[in-house]
Amino acid sequence: MGTQEAINNIIRLVGGQDNINNVWHCMTRLRFDLVDDNKVDQGAIKALPGVLGAQLQSDQFQIVIGPKVNSWYEQMLTVLGKAPQGETHIKGRKSLVSMFMDTVSGVFGPIVPAIAGAGMIKGLLAGLIALKVVSAKSDTVVVIDLIASGVFYFLPFFLAVSAAKIFKTNEYLAAAVAACLMYPSLIDAAKALAAHQEGAVSAFWLLNALPVSVFNYASSVIPVIFSILALSYIHRWVDRIMPDVLKTVFTPTLTLFLGALAALVIIGPIGIWLGKALAFFIQGLFGISASFAGLVVGAIRPVAILTGMHHAMTPIALQNFSEHGYDMLMPMMFMANMAIAGSTFAIWRISKNRQERTVTLSAAISALLGITEPALFGVLTRYKKAFIAATVASSLASAFIAFFGVRLYGYILSSIFSLPAYIGPYFVFALSGVAMALVLSFLLTTVLIGKDAVE
Repeated sequence: MGTQEAINNIIRLVGGQDNINNVWHCMTRLRFDLVDDNKVDQGAIKALPGVLGAQLQSDQFQIVIGPKVNSWYEQMLTVLGKAPQGETHIKGRKSLVSMFMDTVSGVFGPIVPAIAGAGMIKGLLAGLIALKVVSAKSDTVVVIDLIASGVFYFLPFFLAVSAAKIFKTNEYLAAAVAACLMYPSLIDAAKALAAHQEGAVSAFWLLNALPVSVFNYASSVIPVIFSILALSYIHRWVDRIMPDVLKTVFTPTLTLFLGALAALVIIGPIGIWLGKALAFFIQGLFGISASFAGLVVGAIRPVAILTGMHHAMTPIALQNFSEHGYDMLMPMMFMANMAIAGSTFAIWRISKNRQERTVTLSAAISALLGITEPALFGVLTRYKKAFIAATVASSLASAFIAFFGVRLYGYILSSIFSLPAYIGPYFVFALSGVAMALVLSFLLTTVLIGKDAVE
């Protein structure tokens, strides 16, 4: 049996094309969002040549293929593309949280190799700088940092193309919308505004009527994903109303104009202001109780990273350094990173697929070094119980260190190499917090998922 025949059988055994809401892939698996999971014949699928395993996990049906998964995925799209795509069916039992995390997982799955590789380089570089192996101001660091940081800075482009595939819209129009958000005139204006430069503006006015708020969308996540979701609906609507003779030129023209305006005027600013609201909320928590703030900040930190709203916490930390000479928020970020690393290490330990173990281990080490995106987007969004375990461990460890007043006296990446920065009266508590975050998240993930859940 050849690959194409196996793919045809997979489509039949998952209930046929009409039962497939969506299909995407990660490093080793085909992932299906199905209308009715009861139509799947798992036993027959597992028996197909080339299939290494199959399971229902977190409202997804997953088929383990291994390193050849991209080739299988491309051939499957060819088959599925022969028939018109119907409207998406939403399972009644699927929560909004599940749909959101499935969408994020689907968008980030194909770009995990890029963020995992860049994250590892960035984390190792941070460790070398912290240990004073290389000077932070050297040309070597500048070159290595641009290699490592390029993916994260231009993340909106990667997200736009990947999201376009998930939402079934034109990838190049999606990239064009991301380009609008990343255009230098907008980025430079945002930097000038942040630096309080003379003549800086807070918005550009289109026809003196529509405000385009000035924000820096570099590394943003949620504004881009939702902008491409809106673009997919705009594209279908424009294509439906546009006369056939005008479609070639005017459908992409009107789609890009309306999609970019929606992103710049509505969706992008909403995402940024949500981040600012989060920052204001955190400041209020410290006014109540440091321990309570630790409990809450530790709980929301993984979600904040997942949504891209975590950048809103950094200005608070910098302001604390300026006003008080120390900060208690960054140690909580440190605990969250260690909890994410612990849960990812647990997934690596109980995973049975060699290729996936390699990717997961890389993500776990990257998180340990302070770069959590590969672990969150590449691993924990696929295992919601592991994400919950990391969140609980992050919350408890953050509350613990806050109770003992652990603080930091200078800005540093929240990595395992940051521990020397805590040497002083609070060092033993910082060390205990790291151990708590790692061990608790590892044990909770192992208990909640179990060995049989990761094939």
